[in-house]
Amino acid sequence: MFRTLAEAKNLNICLVSTHFPLSNTAGEISFLWPIAHGLVKQGHSVTVLSWRNKRRLSVVDRDGVKALFLGEGSGATLESFPQMVLRRFLQLHSEKPFHLLHSLDASGFAVGQLRKELGVAVVYDVDATHIAEIYSILGMAQETLGSLVKTSVSVAYNFLRTYYGYDRRLLKTADAVFVHSPQQRVMLERYYLYPDQRIFMVPFGIEVEDLSPREKSEELMKKLGLPPKSQVVVTVTDMTEFGEIKNLLWAFERVAIKKPTARLIIVGHGPLKKEIEFEMLHLALGSRVTFTGDIPSSQLTDYIALADIFVNLSARSSGVEQSLLEAMAQMKVIVGSEVSPLANVVEDGVDGFLIRPADTFTLAELLLQVFNGQVSAKEMGEQARLKVLNLFDAQKMLAQTLLAYRQARQRFVTAHRPVSSRAAA
Repeated sequence: MFRTLAEAKNLNICLVSTHFPLSNTAGEISFLWPIAHGLVKQGHSVTVLSWRNKRRLSVVDRDGVKALFLGEGSGATLESFPQMVLRRFLQLHSEKPFHLLHSLDASGFAVGQLRKELGVAVVYDVDATHIAEIYSILGMAQETLGSLVKTSVSVAYNFLRTYYGYDRRLLKTADAVFVHSPQQRVMLERYYLYPDQRIFMVPFGIEVEDLSPREKSEELMKKLGLPPKSQVVVTVTDMTEFGEIKNLLWAFERVAIKKPTARLIIVGHGPLKKEIEFEMLHLALGSRVTFTGDIPSSQLTDYIALADIFVNLSARSSGVEQSLLEAMAQMKVIVGSEVSPLANVVEDGVDGFLIRPADTFTLAELLLQVFNGQVSAKEMGEQARLKVLNLFDAQKMLAQTLLAYRQARQRFVTAHRPVSSRAAA
């Protein structure tokens, strides 16, 4: 089996992810469909195992990619998803053996623990580990001695707890790990003790068919109740991290006091919406802030086009936020977190701004400087668009992904080939 699968020209690949959107919305934007579709076009087989989708479909076959949503039509809880993945994987593997499993979170770990018996190479995205939690803690630090000490203790505690409690065992089952920034690569090698030759940097990027600049929609402005000469801040969020939006609201309050025409549009929906709305009302920003809820991905560009400034302070994602890249492509002034992968794309002050998510004073000052014309928004927007167009290429990302798959598979076969076969070779 090892020899046959190793030398196969076309791979049979299983992608596992708790979230695998069917139709992109502002809070759920996936780079996985185009990657999976690209693999299929090159002759490879791709099967997706995921939890649920908003259309409530249990099976979707699109562009040659078969997606199975295991939580649909069952009374199971999300906690049982990893075991559901294992059972379905074993069933599919017995029918047509997989060469490789790519788990974008930790849901494929149960399969990874059996990879030697199954003869399957295993690749994880860095999100399968708890590295994102470390970045999130760092992003909330203040520039005070007390905050720095507290942050250091929190980082050390969470690292030791997650590494020895989980990540160490997971990484032992990994033939490769995908990261999306040099910082993640260094952290994985230096602190998680994972071999550098098994780390692949794949910059999953922008998935937009039309990158041409979009004009502001007067119809959408009327729908959102925006004054004709309003100065607009737009953000996109999944509303799972209160601190990120709270800091933006606090900064925007300072701006709204000085700029009566300033407006904030919050795109997205999530479990903390009520808490975020309460915080907004507590700051007396009711008439200045608009919540749009989830919107189709086809409409996201129209909302971004309304922005004078686009803000996304998330430090949790392993890759650069799609919405930030799209805002850059639309020549917007963007503000992101200096501890997120965005720091490897944006040159602070040239094609965007990078700040600590907890630094509400600096964020407020930046917003005011842009609104007051102290920042050359046109020049910065042009630089941002040029950066995105030059940096992200779908074919390049597909080639890097496939190269990593083949090397991970070869490494697995070489490491776990029976001793007699290795001696003969």
